[in-house]
Amino acid sequence: MTTASARHILVATEQECIALKDRISAGEDFGQIAMECSSCPSKAQGGDLGEFGPGMMVKEFDEAVFNGPISEVQGPVKTQFGYHLLEVTSRN
Repeated sequence: MTTASARHILVATEQECIALKDRISAGEDFGQIAMECSSCPSKAQGGDLGEFGPGMMVKEFDEAVFNGPISEVQGPVKTQFGYHLLEVTSRN
């Protein structure tokens, strides 16, 4: 079975998500921004969600993780929880 590991940042608005993506693109650390800004409990681990399989996350998030590039910040990805920036750290 295919699995992936990813980290993410969850915020309430698309504008906030875009602003955080700009900060990461400018060289700021993804994990540090997750700790400071994410509303998900995973922020304590720098946004790290660990390893999971297809169907374990909401549809939009799942599609981005299992179809998007590895080691590249993706988003904003809108889900029922808000807007996510995500980075797939591995997939096998």
